[in-house]
Amino acid sequence: MRLIVALLGTILALLPPALRAAEPVDMLLVLAADVSRSVTDPKFRLQREGAAAAITHPDVVRAITSGAHRRIAVCFVEWASPNMQKVVIDWMVIGDGASARRFGDKLIETPRSFAGSTSISAAIDFAMGQFERAPFASDRWVIDVSGDGNNIGGRLVTDARDDAVAKNVTINALVILTPIEEAFRPEHTNPPGGLEKYFQENVIGGPGAFTIVAENHGAFGRSLTKKLIQEIAGVPRNELAAGD
Repeated sequence: MRLIVALLGTILALLPPALRAAEPVDMLLVLAADVSRSVTDPKFRLQREGAAAAITHPDVVRAITSGAHRRIAVCFVEWASPNMQKVVIDWMVIGDGASARRFGDKLIETPRSFAGSTSISAAIDFAMGQFERAPFASDRWVIDVSGDGNNIGGRLVTDARDDAVAKNVTINALVILTPIEEAFRPEHTNPPGGLEKYFQENVIGGPGAFTIVAENHGAFGRSLTKKLIQEIAGVPRNELAAGD
């Protein structure tokens, strides 16, 4: 019997991750950060440093550890043009302050992926692909898009949003505002009605979806902290599906 148990353990260890039982977590979260050309170096550092500070904030860690499984899994991606998306930090489990700090440290240390045009639709599609290959299981899938301009490449962003929402994925957004006097393409970063309205009408989706605005460097970390807490306290996918 001991030999059989040992052999089974060896076989399970050799199985590809996709064939093993997925580790349960309370949420799968893709943080999708805009690194298009309109994202200047200060804006880039804003997103990276703000995300690192937010994920390690005691209130965020407290929210993470208050769930049934006391942990979530996070993947950080950067995006620009339709053919420019990259996984910066692959799926990591965050379940305490130490794992949150490891995630934040990796984020600060990794160089910028690229610069290009702006395809929010391709970013959403790429994020959806990360869920499909995640080695973790959860009833909640959330895409957290941060960006400073409207969609100007790839397919219609509303189509990408609708496809994601149809799979019970929630898309939230952190909108980075650009003062009009600093905008080199105001029609992109300052569209009619304002960028927050654009994201509300075209990007976010799913029950409880929301936007938060970051008006400056100091506000970004605070805004993302608030946003993460609100996302972590969201509604499970199975409850969303049951209520359709």
